[in-house]
Amino acid sequence: MRLPVCVRDVAKSYAGGVRALDGVSMEVGAGEMVALLGPSGCGKSTLLNLAGCIDLPDTGEVLIDGVATGSFSDDGLTKLRRDRIGTVFQFFNLLPTLSIAENVALPLVLQGRRRAEIDARVAQALDDVGIAEKARALPAMVSGGQLQRAAIARAMIHEPAIVLADEPTGNLDSRNGEHVLDLLAQLARRGQSILIATHSAEAASRAARRIHLRDGRIETTT
Repeated sequence: MRLPVCVRDVAKSYAGGVRALDGVSMEVGAGEMVALLGPSGCGKSTLLNLAGCIDLPDTGEVLIDGVATGSFSDDGLTKLRRDRIGTVFQFFNLLPTLSIAENVALPLVLQGRRRAEIDARVAQALDDVGIAEKARALPAMVSGGQLQRAAIARAMIHEPAIVLADEPTGNLDSRNGEHVLDLLAQLARRGQSILIATHSAEAASRAARRIHLRDGRIETTT
């Protein structure tokens, strides 16, 4: 059986010889939510970037649906990210000149979906995350928590097989954070693979497994 995400003995270094990951292996199954835990700088975000095909490992391999990401062309990686992966970035990465609704619609626009379908799915997604009234607002006009929810809606709207989230509740109060975790758990129940990096004990408690990182290595798995 192919796993949606499989990381095998990966290492990754950055400029200056900073080693972000050193021999890390992990898997995320279909319908599973896994949390990455550890102090800042331990490698959580780097591991998300490798699983999301935003970056490639120096050594080792990352497989998406059984295929190594290193075997894809740049265009192939772009298509893989567009169709199979949804990413919630820590700092949102919303386009400032587009409305909240237009930002959320982007994955469907890039897939060439019909306008009627896009409009209906965007309206539903914004309602799901509780910001339907902000559809026409620009990102600069809404709060950090609302930007976070918009980023989550954008990551979920094209029903990707894999959802990656960097601190998905980091800018939310407890009530809205719980709502977002409910949405991620619902996606897992539908069979999607969810991988989150978090400092939140509440978020981690919702995961089926917790992988604790320190200094670029897996310390424990619980």
